Amino acid sequence: MSTVVVARKGGTLAIASDSLVSFGETRLPPGYEANDKMFEVAGSVVGAVGSTAHMPVLRQALTALAPEERRLDTRDGLFETFVRLHPRLKDHFFLNTKEQDSDPYESSQFSILIANVHGIWGVESYREVFEFERFWAIGSGRRFALGAMHAAYDRARSAREVAEAGVAAGCEFDTSSAGPVRLHTFKLKQKG
Repeated sequence: MSTVVVARKGGTLAIASDSLVSFGETRLPPGYEANDKMFEVAGSVVGAVGSTAHMPVLRQALTALAPEERRLDTRDGLFETFVRLHPRLKDHFFLNTKEQDSDPYESSQFSILIANVHGIWGVESYREVFEFERFWAIGSGRRFALGAMHAAYDRARSAREVAEAGVAAGCEFDTSSAGPVRLHTFKLKQKG
């Protein structure tokens, strides 16, 4: 899997990830594959975990939406965007929506984090949208990252420092995460 984190502190936002690619027991360390678990779309950076196929699919699907269909700046806007995206994922990219027989909704099969000048967000497989006030992490290194970010948050001077601490912990302790760390920062847009 991976470690992808978002953090918000002192008017700044950061999103960061590890960069390891693995095929079961086989790891592709730096220098073997130019992996990036994040991509930019419409002024936002999106980070994803899970299948490597998610990256080109999400990048193409989000980019193909008309600007008025692609709202990544509010909780409701993100929800509407991913509701619109779901049929395209099924019809155009052949998404398998089945996870378990007891699923309440069709699954989009991904867990992503989004950072932009408006905030830090998470979107889960049933299109649940979360807006994070401090930090969050996804992937197999999530628990290590959350612990490190919690410990670092009050001492850190910026969101960048919090995010770096999270991914560093994921890379240190999670067997499916490794550097180098990829990181993007934003200055939070002032509301008003």
